[in-house]
Amino acid sequence: MKRQIHIGLTGGIGSGKSTVGGMLTQLGARVIDADAISRQTTANGGAAIEAIRTAFGDQFITPEGALDRSLMRTKAFKNPQIRRQLEAIVHPLVASEIQRLTLQAKEENNSCIVYDVPLLVESLHWRARVGLVLVIDCSPETQIERTRLRSGLSTEAIQAIIDAQCSRCLRLSAADMVICNDGLSLQALSHEVSQLAPRFGL
Repeated sequence: MKRQIHIGLTGGIGSGKSTVGGMLTQLGARVIDADAISRQTTANGGAAIEAIRTAFGDQFITPEGALDRSLMRTKAFKNPQIRRQLEAIVHPLVASEIQRLTLQAKEENNSCIVYDVPLLVESLHWRARVGLVLVIDCSPETQIERTRLRSGLSTEAIQAIIDAQCSRCLRLSAADMVICNDGLSLQALSHEVSQLAPRFGL
């Protein structure tokens, strides 16, 4: 069996973290995306939907049967208790699926498993689970502009998300490696990722 390297990939909203995850996938890494798993649990038919309906009411479920993410975002940022309730429902489901995918990756003998976790630094237990932490960093101004263009959220809403995440300084202090993704073209970013690939066994 190959020696497996476990990488924690993180970065603030709009940093380009998911783009880097896609590039690592193309290089042969097995990327486990915690955010994508979370979205699956709150999609139509997702494992969290009925518990969310019970905890918060029908108004938080769209006619299509998914979590009303816009309403939940508005309520959760105004009321930390609502956010904690939602996390208590979703996080155990996400953790269980991450564990399942990790075991699958080990059975498939993947040499590099990358955990794409937006709140990796905030969730202190992740540090013990990965060998290296890769942080994708950019300025708050870049975060706001990228997120606004892709999501249509207001600057105020994006700033609230940034404020709810750990500080840029704290995230950087947890990093073993940093890619500064301010002003990089996709080609330049891909080059930066390729430069790190040998450290990941890719």
